[in-house]
Amino acid sequence: MFRQVHRRLTLLCAGITILVLIFMACSYLYISEKNLKENSFASFRNDMNTLLSNLENQTVITHEWLSKLEGGGKYIISIHDNDKDFLWGQQDGGGSRKAALEAGWAYYQENAETFPTPLAFTITHQEFRFSSAGQGQDDYFGCIALSSRNTGKLTILILESLAPLQEQIKAQRHTFFMLVAFSSLVLILFAYFFTGRLLVPLQKSRDSQIQFVAAASHELRTPLSVILSAASACQKASPAEQESFFHTIENEGAAMSRLISDLLMLAGADSHSFPLRPEECEPDTLLLNTFEAFEPLAHEKGFRLSVRLPEEKTAPIRCDSERIRQVLSIFLHNAFSFCPKGSNITLSMKQQEKLTSFCVMDNGPGIPDEEKSHLFDRFYRSDTSRQSAGHFGLGLSIAKEIMDAHHGGIFVSDTPGGGTTFTITVKSPAAGNGASNLKRHGRRGS
Repeated sequence: MFRQVHRRLTLLCAGITILVLIFMACSYLYISEKNLKENSFASFRNDMNTLLSNLENQTVITHEWLSKLEGGGKYIISIHDNDKDFLWGQQDGGGSRKAALEAGWAYYQENAETFPTPLAFTITHQEFRFSSAGQGQDDYFGCIALSSRNTGKLTILILESLAPLQEQIKAQRHTFFMLVAFSSLVLILFAYFFTGRLLVPLQKSRDSQIQFVAAASHELRTPLSVILSAASACQKASPAEQESFFHTIENEGAAMSRLISDLLMLAGADSHSFPLRPEECEPDTLLLNTFEAFEPLAHEKGFRLSVRLPEEKTAPIRCDSERIRQVLSIFLHNAFSFCPKGSNITLSMKQQEKLTSFCVMDNGPGIPDEEKSHLFDRFYRSDTSRQSAGHFGLGLSIAKEIMDAHHGGIFVSDTPGGGTTFTITVKSPAAGNGASNLKRHGRRGS
C-alpha cells in the first residue's frame, strides 16, 4: 500500500512539475525564436540601408562590385533594367539560387502594389520575408530597391537565406530539449525521494493509529469481559455473592470510564482541539495546592510526601494551571503505584530567566534506560506496571500532550542516589512582569 501511494504520488508530483517545466520552456523558446527572427530581420534592414545608400552614390554598377557583394555568400542579387534581366542576373549560380530568385521576383510581381513608387535619382526600397517554396515557413529575407534615372527604371532584388538562422534555431531547440530531458530526470528523482520523505511521517502516523486502535480495543475488552462474566455469574449467585459481583462490575465500569476519558482526551489532542485555558498564576501556589491535595493520600498509602520551594520570589507564569496540576498528579499517581511503601516523594520547583520547572522525585526502584525512550508512548507499560491493575499506559502520553500544547518540555531522569525524577518546564514571562508578593518558604510534610 505504501509503495503504491509512493509511486502514484511520485508520478503525480513529477508529472505536474514536468508539464509546468515544458510549458515554461516552450514559452521561453517561442519568445526567444520570435525575438531572434525579429532581430535578424532588423539587422537585414540596416544592412540594406547601408548597402543601398552606398549604391545611390554610384553612377555605374560594375560586375566587380556585385561580385564582392555576393562573394561572401550572404546575399543573392538580381537586377532588372527596364524590366529586362541585367547580365548579372542571367548567370547560373545553381538550381537553388535560380529558384530563390524566381520566387523573389514572383513575390514582387504578386505584391507590386504594396511596394513604393520609384523616384528619380533616388533609391527607394522595401524589405520583406517570403517562402521560396510558396508555402510553409519563410526561408528568405528579400529587398526590392527601385530607382528611376534618365536611362529608365532600375529594379534590384537582394535575397538573404535564412538557413543559418534556422540552423541556429534548430541547435537552440536541441539544447532546450536536452535541458528539459535532464531536468525532468532530476525532477523525477527529486520527486521520488521527496515524496518518500513526505510519506514516512504519514505512514508512521497510520501505523500508530492502527496500533492505538488495536491497543484501545484490547484494553476495553478486558474490563468488559470481566463485567459480562460477573453479570452472568450474578444470575446463579446467592444474594451475598451478588454483592461481590456488583462491586466487581462497579470497579471495572469505573476503569472503563477512566480509559474512555483518556482516549477522548488523546483524540482531542490528535485533532488539535485540546482544551486549554491559559491564565496568569503563581507557580509556588500551584505546587502547594498539588501537595495539599495529595498529602492525605500519600499518608494513607504510607509514603513521605514533601515539597520544596525556592527562597527567592518567583514571577507568575501563564499556563492552564488545572492542566499542569493534572500532569503533576499523573507523576504522583505513578510514584504511588510503583514505589514501595515508605518511599520519599518530593515536589519541587525552580525558576530561571526563561523557564519555570516542576519536578516530582522519588527514591523508588527507578526506570531502566532502555525503557525511558518509550515511557511517553501510548499504551506503553513496562513489565512491572503490567502487574498493577487500573493502569492503561496512557497517563504519561496524556502528560506529554498537555506539555506539547503548552509548548513546554517533559523529561524523565534518574534521581541521585536511586529512583526516578519527572520534570516539566513552562516558559516564564519576560522579566519585568512582576513577581509574587507571597512570602516564599520551604514546606515539608509526610
